[in-house]
Amino acid sequence: MALGASRRDLFAGGLFVLFGGYFAAEALTYEIGTPFRMGPGFMPVMLGSTLVVLGLAVIVAALRKSELDGEASPIPWRALALILGTIAFFGFCIRGLGFVPVVAISAFATALASRMNSPLFAAMLSVILTTMCGLIFKVGLGFQVPWFGPWLVF
Repeated sequence: MALGASRRDLFAGGLFVLFGGYFAAEALTYEIGTPFRMGPGFMPVMLGSTLVVLGLAVIVAALRKSELDGEASPIPWRALALILGTIAFFGFCIRGLGFVPVVAISAFATALASRMNSPLFAAMLSVILTTMCGLIFKVGLGFQVPWFGPWLVF
């Protein structure tokens, strides 16, 4: 291990690589298909591979920075509440509010979990993610949730 490498980040990156590699390898037993005619193994292979790449990026970043001098970092309560709350909000409101509002609100709230993001950046990210998710899930994959749910349609 390199001098000063963050053990926590190395461990997390290693877990990402391990789990991503496992899921990608298992998914290879299914038909992969093509991006336009995806088989049942396509998305698990892509997600597992992405997790491996992210894990490697975390490992590289860990090797470049040093761990704090034994100081425990404070628990990020704001981020924890926003991210967990967003997951619950998404699950409870997707059928009632519909795809667009739930994805937009979820993306906005999750972006605000980091104190480094401004509300303007969170709004821009929300619009971009909502558009991308709409194209991928509603248009591309035919996701059956309405664009706007019964709580908003009068």
